[in-house]
Amino acid sequence: MSDPSPFAMPTRFDGDPGRVALVVPGVGYSPARPLLHFAREVLRQHGWTVQELWWHIPDDFAQLPVDERIAWVEWQVGRAVSAEAGACRLVVGKSLGSLASGIGADRGIAAAWLTPLLTFDHVVRALRRAQPPTLLVGGTADKLWDAEVAASLHHDVLEVPSADHGLELPGDAVGSAEVLRQVVSRLDHFVGSLGRA
Repeated sequence: MSDPSPFAMPTRFDGDPGRVALVVPGVGYSPARPLLHFAREVLRQHGWTVQELWWHIPDDFAQLPVDERIAWVEWQVGRAVSAEAGACRLVVGKSLGSLASGIGADRGIAAAWLTPLLTFDHVVRALRRAQPPTLLVGGTADKLWDAEVAASLHHDVLEVPSADHGLELPGDAVGSAEVLRQVVSRLDHFVGSLGRA
């Protein structure tokens, strides 16, 4: 067997084998983008094994009925969670990934959802029944974030004024970097609160 290419990107970062965190992308927001890159680093800092999920969205995905889009995301995430044989204890997901929030709720897995799709009834219903620790992060300028819904849930919420769906402040690079720092700090606190139990 030949050595792996030095240019290959790792998708798994080993830590505690009994504490695996799955990092789930959005539509165009891969695990290499800042929010998920630093989420991975927070997880590693706390000793977790991190498995990144990379996916290729079907070309006709936007034209699919909502239930088929949900099924596609749930299949991707469910397969990745099942592959960990019970060791997956946390999901950190962006946007589209939150369509699989029911998996966390049904399997008792903690979750941190960055810009969850709170305008989708499927996501809201799943978050209402989720019992494990859950963090929701969104911005007030994100049309897919619903502040009233977020406040009505029994979860930890970080709402960033004026932040868009990328959790950025349009036209303000320095301000966007500060938002990133704020989100990473809250993730660090959340992951730390999960402990090793």
